[in-house]
Amino acid sequence: MNTAHYAHWPQGLPHHLITPSTSVYENLRISALRYPDKAAIIFYDSVLTYRQLHQEVLALAGYLQQVAGVGKGDRVLLNMQNSPQFVISFYAILRADAMVVPVNPMLMTDELEHYLQDSGAKAAIVAQELFPRLQPLIGHAELKHVIVATYADHLTRDTNLKVPEFVQTASQVQDNAQVSGWRTVMQAALLPSEHLAGPDDLACMPYTSGTTGKPKGCIHTHSSVMFNIVGSPTWSGAIVPNHVSLAVLPFFHVTGMQSVMNAMIYCGGTLVILPRWDRDTAGQLITRYNVTSWTLVPSMMIDFLSNPRVDEYDLSRLNRVSGGGAAMPAAIAQKLLDLSGQVYMEGYGLSETMAPSHLNPPQKMKQQCLGVPYFNVDSRIVDPTTLQEVRQGETGEIWIHGPQVFKGYWNDPQKTAEAFAELDGKQFFRSGDLGYIDPDGFFFFTDRLKRMINASGFKVWPAEVESMMYQHPAIQECCIIAARDAYRGETVKAVVVRKPGNEVSADEIIRWAHEKMAAYKVPRLVEFVETLPKSGTGKVMWRTLQEKEAATQTS
Repeated sequence: MNTAHYAHWPQGLPHHLITPSTSVYENLRISALRYPDKAAIIFYDSVLTYRQLHQEVLALAGYLQQVAGVGKGDRVLLNMQNSPQFVISFYAILRADAMVVPVNPMLMTDELEHYLQDSGAKAAIVAQELFPRLQPLIGHAELKHVIVATYADHLTRDTNLKVPEFVQTASQVQDNAQVSGWRTVMQAALLPSEHLAGPDDLACMPYTSGTTGKPKGCIHTHSSVMFNIVGSPTWSGAIVPNHVSLAVLPFFHVTGMQSVMNAMIYCGGTLVILPRWDRDTAGQLITRYNVTSWTLVPSMMIDFLSNPRVDEYDLSRLNRVSGGGAAMPAAIAQKLLDLSGQVYMEGYGLSETMAPSHLNPPQKMKQQCLGVPYFNVDSRIVDPTTLQEVRQGETGEIWIHGPQVFKGYWNDPQKTAEAFAELDGKQFFRSGDLGYIDPDGFFFFTDRLKRMINASGFKVWPAEVESMMYQHPAIQECCIIAARDAYRGETVKAVVVRKPGNEVSADEIIRWAHEKMAAYKVPRLVEFVETLPKSGTGKVMWRTLQEKEAATQTS
């Protein structure tokens, strides 16, 4: 184990962190006891105190158990934008001793069907504007009951902020035996039974995709989720209830879920929530509520700093600006520093590690750098072929051993076995990312061992998109590759062979794709070719197409 990074360790912090041996729900219960009248959530100027938040969590947990039939270890799908209801739902599912299955609100019906079938979720909590996509699936697989949330129910005060129409829309839910509106649930005020879940029980299952094309559920217990809830704010010195965090990263994604939502609830801080990115509203909220911490992806920061009104906003209370998902361009990081005095803290993590395994030390932050293995983490750079550790400075696969590493892929023992390897008597997770370690012990990303496109921090797995594209009646063959994009970093490109005699256009394919898959997966570019390059065994040589695309972008 390389310990060169210990020389740059945050002053006064231990190398190994002790975290609570409780369920994640207990973090909310304790904060509600400590700070009952403090603002837990601010949503377009409407305030929800910790006492109110906890009361709604108990009411929803009781309803899940007594009406939806949710029991210990059952999976509950959670499908909505950032909102008070997302936070309430997350903690209510845990309070009901069940497992949260968070999904991207961009997903369409065909995509949602896989999540329901694979997870075996017997209940779902969904936002009103997303309900039409889920409604046809009620009764399929194990799904028996759906609770529909309306964001407007938590708009309790007038505001001069710009509130999107989908947030303002009043409840239109029609209750029946299988569907319950949020107000119905709260008015029932059913109390949950004794809380039984402990550190080793199922807590959360974010999905990640891969080379097979089907998303895989990452099994996390309360213990693996808890570690980064405590570790992340401890590392940056944010464990004080005075902190106010602007929540713009989606809560369904592990970074927004852990480093923002769950970390603030643990600390007793305040979440200022935006359901959808809006640079003007973000600036107004930072100013109005003296935001102290802000986690976001580079594309958001690029947009924020390009706003001609940016000088109108008061960023003086910010003491931590952080993120990941993609490297922050040096010019943007410098502009942030000039404007706010803040150095952008970069980190590295995956769904399999429930957010960070590596972070930059606050007193020595390197740019375009993954950081160092933080509390309790042993990370190595290993030759992916020989499975032997490489020398410092050489490139290899990033391997991770730590308490936040997942327990395996749901219902997929083969992929689970392939994801782990032993080294020096320890089980390491093989990240599939390539990188190297510098003389200071800092990790840097160089390439991917697996096919993946990173579009504004969203992971797009080409095999998954290809499997959906083949449903188009005019497509004979298709290969998905990455194309450079000035704003998104990378974007999705489809290289398509049309069926003989078919003259379908690129625009027609793109419009069709928008109906079938989440917007971030949809190819922005379509190139038609006569044939795709293939190996002697008939496999499409995607890397040849990727290298050709890269060459056109640099020429």
